[in-house]
Amino acid sequence: IGVDTFKTDFGERIPFKNVKYHDGSDPARMHNYYALLYNKIVYETMTERVGKSQGLLFARSTAPGGQAFPVHWGGDCESTFEAMAESLRGGLSLSLCGYIYWASDIGGFEGTPPPALYKRWVQFGLLSSHSRLHGSSSFRVPWIYGEDCSAVLRDCVKRKILLTPYLLQAALDGNRNGTPLMRAMFLEFPDDLNTYTIDTQYMFGSNLLVAPVFSEEGTVTFYVPRSEDDQNGNWVSWFDHKKTYEPGRWYTETHGFETLPILIRPGSVTPINPKLKDPQGDAFDGLELLVNGKISRETEVEIVDPSATHNVLQTIKVTPSATGVVTEPAVKVTTI
Repeated sequence: IGVDTFKTDFGERIPFKNVKYHDGSDPARMHNYYALLYNKIVYETMTERVGKSQGLLFARSTAPGGQAFPVHWGGDCESTFEAMAESLRGGLSLSLCGYIYWASDIGGFEGTPPPALYKRWVQFGLLSSHSRLHGSSSFRVPWIYGEDCSAVLRDCVKRKILLTPYLLQAALDGNRNGTPLMRAMFLEFPDDLNTYTIDTQYMFGSNLLVAPVFSEEGTVTFYVPRSEDDQNGNWVSWFDHKKTYEPGRWYTETHGFETLPILIRPGSVTPINPKLKDPQGDAFDGLELLVNGKISRETEVEIVDPSATHNVLQTIKVTPSATGVVTEPAVKVTTI
């Protein structure tokens, strides 16, 4: 009937007392393994029916090896700023265990979020690999929290769709190499010891730093890491390309609901497509490369097929030149 996504909830609630398995397995040892098998059989049955990269599993529980059956989400969080921060910590922890994709219940699952929390979680949740608005005893449609909530959600959805080429490339790279889309800072910057204790910001792919806002008043403190890319320039604000950030420094800012700290890495090439209306749209119509600072070496940008995300439609070579960069084949380049 066209169903290509299943949510495997409650995989961890298999009992172990007074239980017998058909093959004599120890029920206590099977407790975690059952969640893995549960996801495995649903994922494999589904993809056998709909085809490779055409189906999606959305799982709450798993065990080692479960990253082969994506996606996973953080479970039943509360509708508080504290729980939003806890959700990020849980997602980064999972990503360090080899899981490429992760999501949270945007707005929190238990309780009803106040409008400010709803909008901040929307900003954060639409900068996760997968995004779902979900609650237990109250709805998460934006208009019941205020008309401005609809505007925030609309802007965040548009931004994520614009980032489709970048996210599909990062996802394919994760499939090959195990690199998560949402990365703890020290995973991307292991030589900067300041990054090892940071758990309130993350790298979204290799090019974008995201610092969600976890406060009612909109104040957020974040760290800009050091790396070998520092010679290529400064980090730049996604919203204002004239606003730059020096590596190795902490910053404190106050943001309205139209913005949050999203920083573009120096020396990076980020494929975007402002013309996309949905993620399945034409991958080349409107394709643009966003280049921040100097490019010190040749870079390859893979354009992934949005309808078959295990396939690469084209590889674009980006080469530094005296006047900026040269691409082969030629595409639009915006240098900031």
